[in-house]
Amino acid sequence: MSATDRRRIKQAGQILGGVTGAVAGVTALSAGLLLRQAADARRVIPLAEAPPPRGDGLYGGKFGGRPITMVVLGDSSAAGYGVHRPRETPGALLATGVSRRLRRPVRLRRLAVVGSMSAGLPYQVDAALEHDPDVAIILIGGNDVTHVSDRAAAVRHLGEAVRRLRAAGCKVVVGTCPDIGAIQPIKPPLRWLARKWSRDLAAAQTVAVVEAGGRTVSIGNLLGPMFEADPVRMFSSDHFHPSAEGYARAAAVVMPTLMAVLSEDDRAVPSAAEGVRNLEEAAQEAVHAPGTEVRAAGRWAVLRRHPWFGETRSWFGHRTAPAPAPEAVPSGPPASSAVGWTPEDH
Repeated sequence: MSATDRRRIKQAGQILGGVTGAVAGVTALSAGLLLRQAADARRVIPLAEAPPPRGDGLYGGKFGGRPITMVVLGDSSAAGYGVHRPRETPGALLATGVSRRLRRPVRLRRLAVVGSMSAGLPYQVDAALEHDPDVAIILIGGNDVTHVSDRAAAVRHLGEAVRRLRAAGCKVVVGTCPDIGAIQPIKPPLRWLARKWSRDLAAAQTVAVVEAGGRTVSIGNLLGPMFEADPVRMFSSDHFHPSAEGYARAAAVVMPTLMAVLSEDDRAVPSAAEGVRNLEEAAQEAVHAPGTEVRAAGRWAVLRRHPWFGETRSWFGHRTAPAPAPEAVPSGPPASSAVGWTPEDH
């Protein structure tokens, strides 16, 4: 090797070292900014001061027949943190809605824990199986994003939870990870990163849940525009968790899939208003189309979007008529009527 060649190699090494150092510096600055933003968000978002109301009990006791046992698992979004009356929690809203539509009593057990991550699901499933549930609703994933937990492990815990419940004869509906980037105290660029993490986790959750025999409803940024347009009304006082109005709207999105899983044969043939994809494609499409239900149909996955809040929806190439007026959420205070609540319920 000549002296010229050695000099060129040395110069290339110096340039490469400089570029690497610059990249490392930018990366360090970016990481520092993200960590600082995360710390700022934690200071703005207050810690839980008291557990949410439970809402456990029998709904629709005036109806005859054996009660449907419903369990609610997951994190604070499943528990209803941020509201003050049991009837405002997601579990109570869904139990009331199911009872009224099926005209059967529903016995509700809320086992969700504020602050829980997917790693806590095995313990919640243990408790749920003691009640011999007919149907389980799971809302999980937000804390896995905010705590940057291992995604593969989080998905594995969720899939195993669904598999155990299904093995016990329990039907399962999972609301996948919401868009954490829609939360006000989280600012760009952390907001953008949180949005990507949320979507990636939601897609992986969809695959795991459907493979395990459950159904998913993509939450994503479904409520984002409403929350941004009216944050005082849609968020609770901590600006992080939904208000009673926010939970009622979220429950109204889950309600059609919950009714479908209770009323329909899992082997039903897909209709013309549904899309059939392989599971990976279905999961990605659902992430980008909030409010989409994904379920298995043999070797394939079926996507279905239910009209909600009286909106006209495009069902994978088909236009649907607006939802009937009784299913729409009124603009006045009793938004919970979207899932069946009236002031006579206690």
